[in-house]
Amino acid sequence: MKYFEILKKDQKSKARLGVIHTAHGDVHTPYFNPIGTKGTVKSVTSEELKFWGAEMILANTYHLWQRPGDALIYKAGGLHAFMNWKQAIFTDSGGYQVFSLAKMRQVMEVGVLFRFDMDGRAEILSPEKSIQIQSNLGSDVALILDDFPGYPFEYERTKQAIEQTTRWAERAVSEYLKIMTAGDPINPGQKLWGIVQGASFPDLREQSAKEIRALDFPGYAIGGVAVGEPTEDMLKAVDMAIPHLEEDKPKHLLGVGTPYDIVQAVARGCDSFDCVIPTREARHGRLYISARDSSGKDSYKTIDIRKAEFAEDFTPVDNECDCYGCLNHTRGYIRHLFAAQEALSIRLATMHNIKYYLNLMKKVRTAIENDYFDDFLAGFKDLTERDSEGNASSPSENAL
Repeated sequence: MKYFEILKKDQKSKARLGVIHTAHGDVHTPYFNPIGTKGTVKSVTSEELKFWGAEMILANTYHLWQRPGDALIYKAGGLHAFMNWKQAIFTDSGGYQVFSLAKMRQVMEVGVLFRFDMDGRAEILSPEKSIQIQSNLGSDVALILDDFPGYPFEYERTKQAIEQTTRWAERAVSEYLKIMTAGDPINPGQKLWGIVQGASFPDLREQSAKEIRALDFPGYAIGGVAVGEPTEDMLKAVDMAIPHLEEDKPKHLLGVGTPYDIVQAVARGCDSFDCVIPTREARHGRLYISARDSSGKDSYKTIDIRKAEFAEDFTPVDNECDCYGCLNHTRGYIRHLFAAQEALSIRLATMHNIKYYLNLMKKVRTAIENDYFDDFLAGFKDLTERDSEGNASSPSENAL
């Protein structure tokens, strides 16, 4: 059985319907990974995620290394057993968090010297160490350590970063093979994916893609996107990378994104995604809702459920959603819970946003399968405003 099967290709774009066969079950693509940073998707249980149709979640190497430690998780039988999640797990390398959260960092050939944000402890995250941690976690998809140059993009720094990433990738592959052949991995079926960098520079994206491709990874992640650059630049980065990677291998777009971002990236050939938006926005009362554009096509909108205008709104948050909150509670009730600072407010909002994203991906897959993805794509407009760090903030309910 092939690791990744393409079941159908869209005739008017690069979108495709596929399935990744992991050691903990199949993942049907295009797919969105709910974020389980510290071994939990905030506010919801593993059983609920499975009930909603989630097939894979993303966990964070940096945070789990910091607490409770990968050695403890290994003793527990791996992250699947530790958090009681029987489906697939995708782990990042920890590199992005080192660059974005650590109190101090210094890139060296050996790895990145940094101090943990929680206790200030000095560590070196090397390509080998990242693989060792992810092996102890027992994820189904692990990522190589990459050098993230940051935004705004600078050509020379980006060139150095992709060259460093390639050298680190070679070492990561060597360590991965050593563990899989002579070590005692929790998950012998774990697959190691490469990461393509290159910022917004076409020649560097091409160089990175070709160098990483030469190492023959079973899948790829496109990194260095959604870090503050305009949406158009993010999509151009995808366009720059995709043509230089094998068509028959899965491609993950790191840290993306809004419904608009995701649907546009699917059209460009991306197969899977991860982003904190559904859970983070939920904690601030921002809810993603199914909608129609002016011509009746599928689209979306967002509302801030905390606003007073919803106090006497006794309708469901989203008539098309079958999450617990939409089936059993009203906008007015959920608005009350936020106003009263009840913990249930965040839980219901999180349940809804995750279910919206999972439902969105199901709609995308159905559209590809039934040959109307181009019509589906046409309804999704970029309704999202972003702050100075590139984080999504919700548009008004009347943005459509």
